[in-house]
Amino acid sequence: MFDCCTASDCKATNPKKHRCPASGIECSEVSAKTIAHHIQKSWAWDNKDQRYFFCEDPNCDVVYFGEDESVILKSQLRTKVGLKEAGEDAPLCYCFGVSKADLMSNPGIKNFVATETKRGLCSCETSNPSGRCCLKDFPRNPDTEKQESV
Repeated sequence: MFDCCTASDCKATNPKKHRCPASGIECSEVSAKTIAHHIQKSWAWDNKDQRYFFCEDPNCDVVYFGEDESVILKSQLRTKVGLKEAGEDAPLCYCFGVSKADLMSNPGIKNFVATETKRGLCSCETSNPSGRCCLKDFPRNPDTEKQESV
């Protein structure tokens, strides 16, 4: 069983990085399976035999890109990418439907997500557009997040 939140599995699934052709930041590899779950009309996507990467730069419209520098933009997805959204409705946890607003109103929700993840009930690999554990997208201190959004 794949456990997306253990350090050894994360190293195995994201061993290499590549620079985003638009922002220039170094980005982690993401599976084609993840992209297929988030792109609009996945049946029309030309999934080439290459590695793909996820750009988490909030100021960049590119979400995914291939080694050939082909890009998939935010506008081509059917999923909001929480890391690229500033609003309170931005998703933090795709597996359990938790938004920034949910966390601000109930800081204990992170414990729920952590517990369910440890129980193996998460689906971060496909549900989260980054292909990584949703817990990494939670702010370290929800009170800080609340103050920053005011």
